[in-house]
Amino acid sequence: MELQLIDWGLIPYNEAWTKQEQLFDDLLRAKLAGKEYKNTILLCEHPHVYTLGRHGQANNMLLGEEQLQAIGASIYRTDRGGDITYHGPGQLVCYPILNLEEYGLGLKSYIHLLEEAVINVCASYGISTARVDGATGVWLDAGLPSERKICAIGVRSSRFVTMHGLALNVNTDLRYFSYIHPCGFIDKGVTSLASELGKDISLCEVKQRLKEELVRLLKV
Repeated sequence: MELQLIDWGLIPYNEAWTKQEQLFDDLLRAKLAGKEYKNTILLCEHPHVYTLGRHGQANNMLLGEEQLQAIGASIYRTDRGGDITYHGPGQLVCYPILNLEEYGLGLKSYIHLLEEAVINVCASYGISTARVDGATGVWLDAGLPSERKICAIGVRSSRFVTMHGLALNVNTDLRYFSYIHPCGFIDKGVTSLASELGKDISLCEVKQRLKEELVRLLKV
């Protein structure tokens, strides 16, 4: 099986979504036709943007259009799972376009793998994280009043081909999360690697560690 890793750098959300869909459609068509294809892991950052999942509640966005413009942000309703989340500079976004059947994964085990990769990356910085029952993603202080999310996950799958993925807060401006109910929750906090460690972290370094973890867990 062939896996390519592509770094798009800073890219507008709608442009990345269009490119993702093309890769997703190409892989799905090739799979159904029995032709050769490449699995892909995309890494990038986005300018300030909010995305609302297909079952997300619009009232979890707390700002109107003029207020969004004032903070330099846009909003898109997407076809991924999950509710509302924020993407912005300093956040590492990862979009795997994979045929899960090639890796012997179902959708639930795939999401578990994404969480595991992020948990391991956080551990490499001395940060202990975990899963929370009923809440996809990666969290600190799970089960405690101080519970806070460091990574959001939302995927789309068709015939076991995936798109969308994860967003890990590295040097993210966390103020932008205060304008929404992140992932639909009103009683949980949000954090970042920089916030937990008290200093900015090399995004390139985090990117490399995440790539290594994903490749290892996928057993490529």
